[in-house]
Amino acid sequence: MLQLLRAGARACLRPPGGRGLNALAEEAGQHLEKPESLARAGPRAPVLRKSDLPVPVHRRPVQAWVESLRGYEQERVGLAELHPDVFSTAPRLDILHQVAIWQKNFRRISYAKTKTRAEVRGGGRKPWPQKGSGRARHGSIRSPIWRGGGIAHGPRGPTSYYYMLPMKLRVQGLKVALTIKLAQDDLHIVDSLELPTEDPQYLTELARYRRWGDSVLLVDLAHEDMPQNIVAATSRLKTFNLIPAVGLNVHSMLKHQTLILTLQTIAFLEKKLLWHDSRYTPLYPFHLPYCDFP
Repeated sequence: MLQLLRAGARACLRPPGGRGLNALAEEAGQHLEKPESLARAGPRAPVLRKSDLPVPVHRRPVQAWVESLRGYEQERVGLAELHPDVFSTAPRLDILHQVAIWQKNFRRISYAKTKTRAEVRGGGRKPWPQKGSGRARHGSIRSPIWRGGGIAHGPRGPTSYYYMLPMKLRVQGLKVALTIKLAQDDLHIVDSLELPTEDPQYLTELARYRRWGDSVLLVDLAHEDMPQNIVAATSRLKTFNLIPAVGLNVHSMLKHQTLILTLQTIAFLEKKLLWHDSRYTPLYPFHLPYCDFP
């Protein structure tokens, strides 16, 4: 529009015999047209995985890039659709904190133990008579008010800090952790854990090239499906850990800076976590026959 006004102003100031206003307008319009090279859309990335589970009508699947570990440059080989109820839930940090504290304490056992006045050696007789000495009355030198005596209200270990969170809360904690990892770009999806070599230096250089951070957690479907190269490479690295999908937990995800999941692991997690949203029989107490598992 600005170019059209400038062209009209130039037409008014130009002497007679010049080009008309329509011709100048057409010339200005040619500059506004986009070139064909910009109008063409590039080839779309292939979708390597689609969510098989039903998605709510008001939501859409979350798309993420699928990478490959076979080379440095194969950073984006396609797209994967993730279920929004697993990888795009509300970031409930309170639930995440509850699950992290529970996972830290439910296996904790404190072995701290102190001796009472009955367990401390000595102090069997009365130190002096009750009356006549002018000193305070005492019945044992191992009383808690004496130096070297017993402890009145000390810890009496072993003490268990076991408690159990509801299953729904633990499942929601896993969903929140996966959502936060994906939102912070700390969750990466790979087609497989195949490596061209078992040299651990290749894995460390790959993580440095792709900026995965200092600690990486790699998750595969099962121990039997893990490639030998990735097992040999991670066994000689302290900050690279390899676990199966059934062992994925909130503490491990928060402990490591980057989380690597395979496509098979994504399908396994979505199936197991979404099943708890629709189950109608309680898990505890466990009654047989129980055939409601997915």
